[in-house]
Amino acid sequence: MNDLASIIRDHLKCLNLSKIALVYEELAHKAGEGKLSYEEYLLLLLDEEVKRKNEASVAAKLKKARFPFQKTLEQFDFSFQGSVNEKELIQCGNCSFIEARENIIFLGPPGVGKSHLAVALGIKACFAKYRVLFMTLGKLLEELLMAERTGNLLPKLLDYSRLHLLIIDEVGYMPISREQANLLFQLISIRYEKGSIILTSNYPFDEWGKIFEDQVVATAIIDRLVHHAHLFYINGTSYRLKGKLKKGGNQ
Repeated sequence: MNDLASIIRDHLKCLNLSKIALVYEELAHKAGEGKLSYEEYLLLLLDEEVKRKNEASVAAKLKKARFPFQKTLEQFDFSFQGSVNEKELIQCGNCSFIEARENIIFLGPPGVGKSHLAVALGIKACFAKYRVLFMTLGKLLEELLMAERTGNLLPKLLDYSRLHLLIIDEVGYMPISREQANLLFQLISIRYEKGSIILTSNYPFDEWGKIFEDQVVATAIIDRLVHHAHLFYINGTSYRLKGKLKKGGNQ
């Protein structure tokens, strides 16, 4: 019996069925006690292996997404930010916007939860098996500039175009030169109606002229972003002040 078990484990290892190798003996015992059919026992084993592969796939996608932190939609305090359309945002959490190649844009002052919501929707997308990447605008432009100067701009743009969801955070923290604006326009254009973007900014669109040196390119970028988009304007108090405000009210 021990020789048989050893052979089974070797075969499972060879087939890369690591989860089944760990649980098949325990499940065989339970199957015997429960008088399960061969098919029912096999289904139990396959369920465990499918679960392992799904978990590994999600873990890999979360790692590749490069999220700066892990925060979920369920952790967001909608009662504190009453300006957020909770029903629409929860619906976006089913990732139908990705299937429709739609964008999501969060606009509002610092600290109101824009990045939290962007990451939360990105995590939902990873669990739904979509390819996701999170980047600040500064880091994104840095990579595009480097690619342009080394003659690799088109391959880099094509890499970004293959993502199901690209999250661009912190638009407006730094001014954008004409060269950078043109690169961003090329990226937005190559993803237009082909892949979803989630974008966060401290500035409403009518103030993007303060960010971009080139107003014409800024207008073209906005036009493509909002054509198929869910817009969320968050006009609340900073979460960073939440605790201090509560303490102040108790004094």
